[in-house]
Amino acid sequence: MRDDLADRFEAHRGHLRAVAHRMLGSLPEAEDAVQETWLRLRRVDADGIDNLAAWLRAVVARVCLDVLRRRRARREDVVDQVPDLPAADDPETEAVLADSIGRALLVVLDALRPAERVAFVLHDAFAVPFDRIAPIVGRSTATTKKLASRARHKVRGTTALPEAELTRHRHVVDAFLTAARAGDFDALLAVLDPDVVRRADPAVLPPGAAAEVRGARAVAAETVVLAANARHAEPALVDGRVGIVVAPRGRLRLALTVTVRDDRIAAYDVIADPSRLRRLVIAVPADFYRDLNQVRQ
Repeated sequence: MRDDLADRFEAHRGHLRAVAHRMLGSLPEAEDAVQETWLRLRRVDADGIDNLAAWLRAVVARVCLDVLRRRRARREDVVDQVPDLPAADDPETEAVLADSIGRALLVVLDALRPAERVAFVLHDAFAVPFDRIAPIVGRSTATTKKLASRARHKVRGTTALPEAELTRHRHVVDAFLTAARAGDFDALLAVLDPDVVRRADPAVLPPGAAAEVRGARAVAAETVVLAANARHAEPALVDGRVGIVVAPRGRLRLALTVTVRDDRIAAYDVIADPSRLRRLVIAVPADFYRDLNQVRQ
């Protein structure tokens, strides 16, 4: 009987992992949540469950909600500091983040309240009806709809830029990131204004580096040296304009506010101070990431 239950559970494992990963943004934590769901299934009479798929999804969502609440409480207790980049890259984790959810989207999701995140992910990514989500988050159906709507508004953000201008700026930032990841000096020169200015919080700079660097050649040379950071970078909407977030494993470390002029980057500020990062409004409009519905499992 237990073997049959294990087989039935395994048939749903991939879906549960996908739900937990989008909820938590961490593959190890997602695996732990799925394992906890299995343990809870073993403690009940599975024959009395009418819809096993819905039951398992609800349980894994509740487990994730608890994790998110604990994570938020810990974060509020931690002294502000600039987080370090991972000591060693985890190529598999980084690839999954980039291909399925995206680091920038994880940053935005991480800023949501736990109940908002659960309601948004379940509804927008997995088309779970609000009346099924409501018991998970402990709210009425109407309130759950509002939670998801509020989350959706935060994720997509707002901008005063015309759509065409926003798209042009996005292309410029994309070109900068592509050149930065490749350490391509000439490509960087092509996308930087000759008089570009780079400013940065001192906390993020190597010893002896200047807080302000001027000129395309100097900025490009520095970018080539610091190319490793670009592997963790993605475009995002930062305070209503196209910018960049550096988020290893989906955890915000830096944000770049970017000024684009005549289809070149005229200036950018590297923000690392936790108090400044908290004041930024970061969002990921729909055309900045693959729609969540396209990555359902």
